Amino acid sequence: MKRNFFLTGLVLAGMILSLTLSSFPADKPVRVHPSCQALGIAKKGPFVLMADGALATVDEKGFYLSYDGGRSWSEPVFVCSGLNSKEPASYYLLRTKSNVLILVYLNFNGKKFSWDQEKNEPAGDCQLEVWSIRSLDGGKTWVDNQRLLSGYNPNFFGLIQTFAGRVVVPLQHLVSNPGRLVVCSFYSDDEGLSWSRSNWIDLGGHGHHDGAFEPAIAELPDGRLLMLIRTGLDRFWQAISEDGRYWRRIEPSSIEASSSPGYLLKLQSGRFVLVWNRLNPEGGTWPKTRPTPFHSELPASWHREELSLAFSDDGFNWSAPVVIARQPDGQLSYPYLFEPEPGVIWVIAGFAFKKTWEEPLELKLKLLEKDFIPKTN
Repeated sequence: MKRNFFLTGLVLAGMILSLTLSSFPADKPVRVHPSCQALGIAKKGPFVLMADGALATVDEKGFYLSYDGGRSWSEPVFVCSGLNSKEPASYYLLRTKSNVLILVYLNFNGKKFSWDQEKNEPAGDCQLEVWSIRSLDGGKTWVDNQRLLSGYNPNFFGLIQTFAGRVVVPLQHLVSNPGRLVVCSFYSDDEGLSWSRSNWIDLGGHGHHDGAFEPAIAELPDGRLLMLIRTGLDRFWQAISEDGRYWRRIEPSSIEASSSPGYLLKLQSGRFVLVWNRLNPEGGTWPKTRPTPFHSELPASWHREELSLAFSDDGFNWSAPVVIARQPDGQLSYPYLFEPEPGVIWVIAGFAFKKTWEEPLELKLKLLEKDFIPKTN
């Protein structure tokens, strides 16, 4: 029988949870777990490791390489127009097993959003398209720029290649009658040259922040795919796919969450790590509200003052969550995770504010997997 180290380590997990958060850095009120360190890099990602060990990233100016762990960067090589690095979770970079670089991105060229408040429906001209582009020569040139999904498609969380070689990206899409968000995946069996779409996952709802949205994705130990889906229903919903083509098992997960996304990453150890905003703050309760009548059909928790972390060895059973950062009266949300070397995890908050949407700050953390895994005999 496979040993579940999470169940046997609950007591030590509780000890970790009881650690006092420390001020970090001194001139900012954000509090972080004492096992986290400052991540001293200027870039926010997304990152990939190249075959020669270089760290790579992309922004509006282009593709960069770093040979010193992100402290300095090469001059950029232009990739494409339409990128917006100020919008978190709007593009991801992948290096495939055969060293093809694939970028999937929200194309902000022509971006438009408006909501008809009288009808409580999205306007017909909403636009934020999903595109992809790739490089066959290590980022020197970029080819095959193409649209994957038209209409309005906000943030998404992840771009992976499965053990079998399929490239899969989870996406969300705005629909009408009633206006809500639905999710799907796009997949490619030729390393981003061509793409196909899965079935839609529709949880109902009504509002521009309602339904199924902002999905994250990872490959399970048995080769199936797990999607964690943001909802306003007090928890992530989960969808399971055999191969990324069809999602036929769709159900509530065991992970309580506010109406905020999480980032799911499969580590080189085989464990999964999730960073997200929980339904309620540690030791408290967050009121359920509708910021406007057009956000959602039902009141939801919008708790974003804390980022929590949990681990799983199978994608379904999770360790006790640990608060790794807290910004009282502010916001730490839309996390991005990266593992630059085995057991080292970078956590970068896409939205970080001293007040809800005011006084921006940066939260870039480095932590070690081993420091947060409950010890067993």
